[in-house]
Amino acid sequence: MLWNGGKPKAKHLKENMETYFNFIQGFLFLAHGSKVGAGPTLSSCIDVAVKQVVHWSFNLFKDSLPLYESETIDEKNKVPQLVGAVWDACTALKKVPTTNITAIGRAIAQVGVSMKDVLREMQEMRLEVPGSEPIDDDDEDDEDGDLCNVLSPEEMKIAESAMEVVSETIVMIKELIRSITGLVKRESSSNTEGFVECLEKLMKACKETGRQIDELGACLYPPHEVSEMDEFLYKMDDCINDLEAQIKEGGFEELLSEAFSRLRSCLKRLKSDFDCACVNGIAKRVEELEVVSN
Repeated sequence: MLWNGGKPKAKHLKENMETYFNFIQGFLFLAHGSKVGAGPTLSSCIDVAVKQVVHWSFNLFKDSLPLYESETIDEKNKVPQLVGAVWDACTALKKVPTTNITAIGRAIAQVGVSMKDVLREMQEMRLEVPGSEPIDDDDEDDEDGDLCNVLSPEEMKIAESAMEVVSETIVMIKELIRSITGLVKRESSSNTEGFVECLEKLMKACKETGRQIDELGACLYPPHEVSEMDEFLYKMDDCINDLEAQIKEGGFEELLSEAFSRLRSCLKRLKSDFDCACVNGIAKRVEELEVVSN
């Protein structure tokens, strides 16, 4: 930037602005061209990164121009901060996936990360101490505002089975990522469109599975609701069927058959433990009613 008497020359300031925004315009054309052959997930990644570059570039000029009229050093020191924001956006752009497989793989990996968070919260649940005072329904929040994570022995058994379900689901996600990342060469084949569409459906099924795992984590907090657990088991079964269908279409179902088998076994064990707890709970209430009536 050229200066005259401590202030930028208007002519050179205008020229620099025109040059920069011509560059931004060319950048947008280049970004649009890079989306040729990109599926929804890769396109979304590119759009988000490009919008950040344009957004902070616009803010750079919008907020920095008035600062040149300022005589205070503190105000002018804001310019490097604005430039730094543009630089950070450009750095993030460099990390954008360059293939559909990479973009979809990262999206599925994020589902796995969320599942690990759910598992970590489950592992913080603790068994009720014998002889301790029961927790009132109106006092289910602890001092930190979190849901009560103190479980009865029956509830803890269900929680342990649920943890196995989440753990096996995470393993399945890891194996799935390993499988699809080994298919990079297929993306350059003639059937690219159909291949990418299959992976997009697979990612959608993974995200729905992740949502069901979130629901499982939420419904483990007492009191356990039969309807919530039944709904989870029903929807999770649908998710597995959907995943298996998409994986079969992708042609690598044999690599994941064992993972699905283990996951289904864990779900059956969870259902068995929950059904048993429900029967025991009903029997206990019947006994209490008989004692009261006598």
